[in-house]
Amino acid sequence: MAIPDYLSANFQTLLRAAEDGNLALMECQDAVSGDLRYVICGVGRDEDGYVMTPFGHMAEGNPFEAYVPPVSKPFVPA
Repeated sequence: MAIPDYLSANFQTLLRAAEDGNLALMECQDAVSGDLRYVICGVGRDEDGYVMTPFGHMAEGNPFEAYVPPVSKPFVPA
């Protein structure tokens, strides 16, 4: 399965932000469910202050239980 170009570009931006020390972990509220999320953000500046760009949220619980790695056969839930 190929990673879409826009996600590869976002990942490269995330790597640059990490290299420059411009990352933050913010407590946010999920826009749909209202649940708390801990979001990895790039930190930028504009004329008036800081701009936080969300990249994704941290996995709750055990991330090894939340994701299935890529395999040669498609995953079919039981």
